[in-house]
Amino acid sequence: MQIDPAELKQARDRLVRAQGQIGGIVKMLDEGRDCTEILNQLAAATNALHRAGFAIISTGMALCTDDASGQADRARLEKAFLSLV
Repeated sequence: MQIDPAELKQARDRLVRAQGQIGGIVKMLDEGRDCTEILNQLAAATNALHRAGFAIISTGMALCTDDASGQADRARLEKAFLSLV
């Protein structure tokens, strides 16, 4: 199933932010920063990844409900959704 990229702009923006956060975490590790600070940033990046994943899957599931042929795609998306939890 192809999803219009415009419908996923917010998810893409979250992923770009998470990418920046992960780069920051690597830099923090290299600098020997406090472990609590690193874990806080890691939690924020993880949260951003989960939210982006949920947004992508929910958009796909909404599109699947538009017609009967989308049921196989929906089952695939539901499996992907459960892998995020």
